[in-house]
Amino acid sequence: QVHVAESGGGSVQAGGSLRLSCVVSGYTYTSTSRYCMGWYRQAPGKKREGVATIDHYGKTSYTDPVKGRFTISQDNAKNTLYLEMNNLQPEDSGTYVCAADLQAQRCYGDDWFKVNALDAWGQGTQVTVSS
Repeated sequence: QVHVAESGGGSVQAGGSLRLSCVVSGYTYTSTSRYCMGWYRQAPGKKREGVATIDHYGKTSYTDPVKGRFTISQDNAKNTLYLEMNNLQPEDSGTYVCAADLQAQRCYGDDWFKVNALDAWGQGTQVTVSS
């Protein structure tokens, strides 16, 4: 069974940076792997929002508010997904959840976490940005 576990959240001031990590266990990457993995976030009073995705081709996608500030990457040898977040703003605050569709042909846009059939997702890690 596949499990994911996030870490790296915290509290920073506006303009600061954080790096989130997501370890994927119970899954072995191969040359024929097909997947969509990524991050979505949830803040009180706001809609759940897809943040960034990466697929088995290494294609990345970002929601408009984070473009140019966030970078998603993966280290398959370590079964780890990363989200580098720079120039954080108060509106970036929320719980960041890592999730994976391990049979995906592609990631389905900003709503991938609803459209893709997720095989695993974590408990989330909290990010708080103060002004």
